[in-house]
Amino acid sequence: MNSNNPDQDSRTKDVIDVRAVQNRKQIKEFISVPWVIYADDPAWIAPLKLERRMHLSSLNPFFKHGRWQGWLAYINGKPVGRISAQIDDLHRERYGQNTGHFGFLEAIEDTQVFAALCKTAENWLLQQGATEITGPLGFSLNQECGLLVEGFESPPVLMMPHSRPWYGKLLEEQGYLPAKDLLAYWVNVDFEPTEVLLRVLRRYDGKIKSRTLNRARFGEEMELLRDMFNDAWSENWGFVPFTRAEFAELGTSLRLLVPDEFIQIAEIDGEAVAFIAALPNINELITDLNGSLFPFGWLKLIWRLKKRRAVTGRVPLMGVRKKYQKKAIGSALTFLVVDAVRHKLFERGIKEVEMSWILENNTGMRAFLENVIECSIYKRYRLYQKTLGAETG
Repeated sequence: MNSNNPDQDSRTKDVIDVRAVQNRKQIKEFISVPWVIYADDPAWIAPLKLERRMHLSSLNPFFKHGRWQGWLAYINGKPVGRISAQIDDLHRERYGQNTGHFGFLEAIEDTQVFAALCKTAENWLLQQGATEITGPLGFSLNQECGLLVEGFESPPVLMMPHSRPWYGKLLEEQGYLPAKDLLAYWVNVDFEPTEVLLRVLRRYDGKIKSRTLNRARFGEEMELLRDMFNDAWSENWGFVPFTRAEFAELGTSLRLLVPDEFIQIAEIDGEAVAFIAALPNINELITDLNGSLFPFGWLKLIWRLKKRRAVTGRVPLMGVRKKYQKKAIGSALTFLVVDAVRHKLFERGIKEVEMSWILENNTGMRAFLENVIECSIYKRYRLYQKTLGAETG
């Protein structure tokens, strides 16, 4: 037990019942657990339940190469926590057949609840041949991932997780160790580029140029972006390539929510070599919907998307082809796409964006953000690892 709260002290005397998620009713309860955990957290924004149901359904392209199991923890018949365990065959192809992940971790501040959830997930993973477990992941590193460990006071932006402050400590009590930190930067899009940057751009003037996404060739453009992303990120920690189906699903969201000019592509002699994609922060527009689009949430959201534009955004995707990284022209390409998209964001009324996530050891990008754009870290997310063994069971 990890609390001085008398109510929680008495609660540990009750039996913690952990049940596997096996039907629609339990999926609904699994999705609803955060409403219990964050009931008094003003920074939390309720996700759209319909989107969460789709994410957990067989329609999610992750399930073409992965499998999962979820569990709910109950005390006196009431849900007090949840967790998932998952196996990603694409991850195993790159990193070994003994890898596995956990995710969707939400629970009250109670050591025994955390212990019961973690133990259950670990036992399932052992049965799947996993001895190296990493998480939390919303199925994969290409989706929501990490545990928020700094920046609890501000709400999450689109497609980024939120956590309770006690999660990290209670997870570490179960033997999990920090594996990698993921950083989020807050950027004022109306920044002034330095003279050094402008000189770099002038140096490559005529050689590199940026263009907007061509919606008339949307499918081809999505494949181009996927190819660039997979190449640019291929040597990053934990990288697993986007499949065609996964990126096509992402493209559906981009097509509905993102103006063409929010996606900028840099070219050298007609070859696409870098890109950036920015999103309006839809979380601004759903704060009062409490996760529901029924009966009138649909109308509210559609009206707001048309009439009440977001004033913040997020840059979730960005990359420079590997052969240009760590070269002066690579820096020029990075700034070229950043500069192109920031002007378009500002024209649409978006004044600030979150750049996320950035690996803590990505010194090149961090130096660009901190020294060139002069922005700072405002949130930190952490991935944890644990080696499982016979004693886990």
